[in-house]
Amino acid sequence: MNWMDFPNDGFCVHGLAWFEEDRPALRRLPERLKDTFREPVWHLAQCPAGGRILFATDSTHIGVRAKSPDYYVMNHITRIGQSGFDVYVDNRFMGSVSPDEKGNIEAQWHIQNAPGKVRNICIHLPLYKSVVLEQIGLDEGATIHGHKEFALEKPVVFYGTSITQGGCASTPGTSYQNFVSRALNIDFINLGFSGNGLGEPELAKAINEIESSCLVIDHWANKGKDYRENLPVFIGEIRKVHKTEPLIVMGPFFYTRDALDGSLHEEQRKAGEEYVAAMRKAGDRNIHFFDGRRMITPETAFGLVDGVHPNSLGFYLMAQAFTPFLKKVLKL
Repeated sequence: MNWMDFPNDGFCVHGLAWFEEDRPALRRLPERLKDTFREPVWHLAQCPAGGRILFATDSTHIGVRAKSPDYYVMNHITRIGQSGFDVYVDNRFMGSVSPDEKGNIEAQWHIQNAPGKVRNICIHLPLYKSVVLEQIGLDEGATIHGHKEFALEKPVVFYGTSITQGGCASTPGTSYQNFVSRALNIDFINLGFSGNGLGEPELAKAINEIESSCLVIDHWANKGKDYRENLPVFIGEIRKVHKTEPLIVMGPFFYTRDALDGSLHEEQRKAGEEYVAAMRKAGDRNIHFFDGRRMITPETAFGLVDGVHPNSLGFYLMAQAFTPFLKKVLKL
């Protein structure tokens, strides 16, 4: 196998908006803005959730060598989802790998038995651990091509909480944005910050640096009772730059504790609906509300690993509900 150092211009990095500015670091916010973010946000930005390495190749094998800072894993997510990589070939899952007890990550996958056939490869980066991607391996003499074009030139940007970041998908490629991306052939950027999706102006200003096709604002799970007051302030900052592009406000989905008292989520849902209605009445025809109850319901709450965070099945259910809505908004 021919092991090629990363970064390499043959391997396209997607989902990390400032990669070319900060390469080879795999992070989600730029170094030059570090001092503007709270420390927990900056720490979480080192986790390359939503980051993908895309290319096409006629290689019959794919290899990855990387380094994770540790072997630790949270109790409600898999080690693969938190710290590992997975590989998709022509949009089909091929395999995954997690770090060993020393944080070393190495795997090789036999991906096809058709020498000479060019296939599209997607390597998903970890959801909840900073990593150094050292090398990507291909067959000796294999060719590398650009990946297939997306349906839209610019990515969809998702801002939110641990749910947005990908907690608690069993593999990196099974966050709901990845399901949506594969279904619609669109690029995306994941700016979910676990426990820290607080709708801060510093994040709005960072989002305003990204050229995007659509914005999905999904931070209800961290804002609590302040959600109604924060929503117009946060989106107002974003609308200073992204004046007319589609913007979707996500409402809460079902938590298991809502069966006992769902008043907070009901108030947040009402706040989101009323804000969007008021904005549309004022002339913003490209703002939309999506009711999260269409994603996770009392009947499908088995898709939550702890009553709050979706597992891969839960994220699949979320994507099944959200994909046709986003497709309509994007006019695909």
